[in-house]
Amino acid sequence: MPHDFSNKTAVVTGGSRGIGRAIAKQLAAYGARVCINYRASQELAEQVVAEISQAGAQAIAVQADVSDQTQAQRLIAEAQQQLGPVDFLINNAGIFDVVAHDEFDEQLWQRTMKLNVDGVFYCTWAVKDAMVERGYGRIVNLASIAGLEAKPYSIAYATSKAAVVGFTRSLGQALAPENVRVNAVAPGLIDTEILHGVDPALLEKLIELTPAKRIGQVEEVANLVSFLLSDESDFIVGQTMVVSGGRVNLP
Repeated sequence: MPHDFSNKTAVVTGGSRGIGRAIAKQLAAYGARVCINYRASQELAEQVVAEISQAGAQAIAVQADVSDQTQAQRLIAEAQQQLGPVDFLINNAGIFDVVAHDEFDEQLWQRTMKLNVDGVFYCTWAVKDAMVERGYGRIVNLASIAGLEAKPYSIAYATSKAAVVGFTRSLGQALAPENVRVNAVAPGLIDTEILHGVDPALLEKLIELTPAKRIGQVEEVANLVSFLLSDESDFIVGQTMVVSGGRVNLP
């Protein structure tokens, strides 16, 4: 069912490609004004803005490395200045690693935590007070099934996403009385550019481990994000909802 996000302003971090791009385009299709954040992919971000504008919706692209608090604050300030108060924040920006424990070092650990955890915190803290003051806000964090199970070859990434799950649960309860809802989405195997470099034999094995026997599409993740931003999910608070084709089933 289409949602009505008319007169809503959304900020999507990491919105120039993959899941973030799909979320940005879907929110715009539902009537939202969308700020597409990017760190380095200016051309891709501007393409998304052009596609949204051609469809008759409003979008802007703002460069910012959200792992830096000052830049995250500037991102939110620019979105508010150009599009209005932020109603929706989608913390999507992140990095992924596949490294054995004896090959990864503190530098990788710090880089992963800085973007995947600190970036979520910085952007959230840049919007939450205004949302509380207005008595309305919706925040959706992109976690991962890696944060819900052991990933011995993605230790830093899995730990960072587990942190996002915990952050979502605790902040969701803290802000619920203020009509600011915080939830998360944990995707499984999704067709993004990350998969394009995966060994075909490994990819086939991962698909076999997925009960749905296929790779998920970015639009399917966007569908769940839109639901969590909508009034239809008003009684869902602090939850991490899995979209994995059955690969992860929580009790």
